[in-house]
Amino acid sequence: MRSVFHAALLSAGLLASGIALAQQAPPLQEQMTAAEFRAAGLDKLSADELAALNQWLQRRVGEETAVIAAQAREEGRKEVVEKNRGFFHFGSEEPIQSTIAGEFRGFGKGRRYTLANGQVWEQTDGASLAGVRRQDIGVRIRPGAIGGWWMQVDGYNTTARVERVE
Repeated sequence: MRSVFHAALLSAGLLASGIALAQQAPPLQEQMTAAEFRAAGLDKLSADELAALNQWLQRRVGEETAVIAAQAREEGRKEVVEKNRGFFHFGSEEPIQSTIAGEFRGFGKGRRYTLANGQVWEQTDGASLAGVRRQDIGVRIRPGAIGGWWMQVDGYNTTARVERVE
């Protein structure tokens, strides 16, 4: 868990204003799905307790970002970024295999795809796969070489750039 935390902070530190960016991160309740928020027991916190937790996390992220940014400068940016790619995706570089729940009607920018595992992904590029109508189609989502994620459905070679929204 600590390495995932450091990987996320490292990448934020590489940005021109890493600390400022870290301090602007959305609160936990916006970063988690409602189910994840409940499963972690965070829905039981009062508004003041939740605000205090979010403030602590923001401060911690800022402190860790400064440390990681200094390490990144020492080790060389390219090497560190390559080693830690996928940080925006919860530290995981493992491909996701599931099915798209319900009907799949092809790719289109801005479309949302709900997977059987509960994840929701939104297409961010203009890839197109028109005329397709498949029910509960198999899907593979894999990390890209320099960040980002790519979705491909069973039986088709077209890939679409996606980002997880839930």
